[in-house]
Amino acid sequence: LILRSAHRTDSEYEWVQHVRIGKAAGLTDAEIVAVQAGPDDESWSEADALILRACDEVMTVYRLSDETWNALAERFDHQQLIELLLLPGKYAALAAFINTVGVPVEDALLE
Repeated sequence: LILRSAHRTDSEYEWVQHVRIGKAAGLTDAEIVAVQAGPDDESWSEADALILRACDEVMTVYRLSDETWNALAERFDHQQLIELLLLPGKYAALAAFINTVGVPVEDALLE
């Protein structure tokens, strides 16, 4: 979800940071590439595609469609649903700041 937000906001800093964190958490290189491709990439499970689709909806129209909300509600509890709604906005705001002031990616992370 955070990687998709970083990709959608073109935040190199957030992208590099969270690729590192994602790999440490077990994401594969193929999954990281698929995040950029989006929810329609054939490699995603139905649940993972739904999460990416939710991120795209929140960041595009600032709400979830009834269809997406209902599908999420079948899979996730109330706390998880709130997190799914808040994370894209939080990282979009952070990306706006980082992109505007030009926070550089640390050299060590680019190696």
